[in-house]
Amino acid sequence: MPLSMAREGESNVIKKVGGKDETRRFLENLGFVVGSAVTVVAEMGGNLIVNVKESRIAIGKDMANKIMV
Repeated sequence: MPLSMAREGESNVIKKVGGKDETRRFLENLGFVVGSAVTVVAEMGGNLIVNVKESRIAIGKDMANKIMV
């Protein structure tokens, strides 16, 4: 399922990062790599704040839909 559908506070493992090469590289540089744990901290209007690799990152719903957990 896409990261945008994950529940708040629930830890998930990234299975796949989709999108164009440029988008995938951008997300991987932020820490969204296959096999790493990601937790949704908060969801506001479709936008997410997530914990990934000891960092909190805010991403939009369109980006969250490209990350499969």
